[in-house]
Amino acid sequence: MTETASREIEIVAHTVPAVVSPAATTVAHTDADFFLSDAAREAVSAGMPASTMRAYTKDWNAFSDWCASTGRLNLPATPETVTEYVTHLTTAISARTGKPLGPASIDRALASIRTLHGFANQTAPDTKAARRVLAGYKAKLATTHSAQARTRKAEPAVPDALRSMLATLDRSTLAGMRNAALLLLGYATAARISELVALNLDDVRETEDGLLVNVYRSKVKTFTETAVPYGSNPATCPVRAVRALLVAMTAAERTTGPLFIRIDRHGKVAAPMTRKGVAIGDVSGRMTPKSAADVVTKVADAAGLEGSWTGHSLRRGFATAARRAGASLERIGRHGGWKDGSTALLGYLEEGDRWTDNPVAGL
Repeated sequence: MTETASREIEIVAHTVPAVVSPAATTVAHTDADFFLSDAAREAVSAGMPASTMRAYTKDWNAFSDWCASTGRLNLPATPETVTEYVTHLTTAISARTGKPLGPASIDRALASIRTLHGFANQTAPDTKAARRVLAGYKAKLATTHSAQARTRKAEPAVPDALRSMLATLDRSTLAGMRNAALLLLGYATAARISELVALNLDDVRETEDGLLVNVYRSKVKTFTETAVPYGSNPATCPVRAVRALLVAMTAAERTTGPLFIRIDRHGKVAAPMTRKGVAIGDVSGRMTPKSAADVVTKVADAAGLEGSWTGHSLRRGFATAARRAGASLERIGRHGGWKDGSTALLGYLEEGDRWTDNPVAGL
């Protein structure tokens, strides 16, 4: 060892005790160390997508109501209480569907209970026994060939389906132009429906090669400038569809604010919604994720497409079609804002490869 190296080690040895004193390792935690302020709790909640927070709150309220009706404490809940609740959910009839909740909904309820305990500075209950109940429920549904045993997936809006959907639209109207742009831009950017309706007019910039769309990717918490090239067919070109919408929006004197707005039954930009004289909803007229998803569902129904069509169909359609066209996993994931190694994306790609890369072919 050189003299310089020895001297550096000596310096570190004398510095560490000054930074980490022996007293700091022996003093016990106080209540202050475990306290989380209301502001900090709100900041933690803000880091979660609003749709997820709404779902967790709904699940928590249902759990709290059940605890109140059975004389149990919801916070902090014991492992036994959570296990009993999951058992209850496997048999309780849902007012909305007329049957018990599916495994995915029960799994989310467990996640909600644990998450809300964390928000309340309480230790989350152990859910091992509850998850065994859930595993048995899944097995029972599978052996009885229940439809609930199968994971419900949105149909992918691949190009053929998109063409059928676009053919139902009257693109001479503002609503038709908006819906065409929503379908094509949602597909071309692989945006989640909440990310799509969050776009403002100034998030879209036209270049010689196409559009550059500034999309906030909610799962990876970052903006991506997503390139959308011209399509070879004008009828299905996202650049032309968005351009037509922008021209119509300018004519309607909408040059700032949201890209996708509410349109009333008369084909005009909808007026701000009020209740008893008080403004409700987004005063700028921005579409909600649900209203945009409803557009996808209604247009698919008008096109006579079977299956479940939701706002997620556009994102799934992009991933499936891109894989079939030979795009790499990395390019697909980065274009659409998926996390590296995303299991959801891998599932889409497996479906895209089902026929194009079938191991049975040629045997």
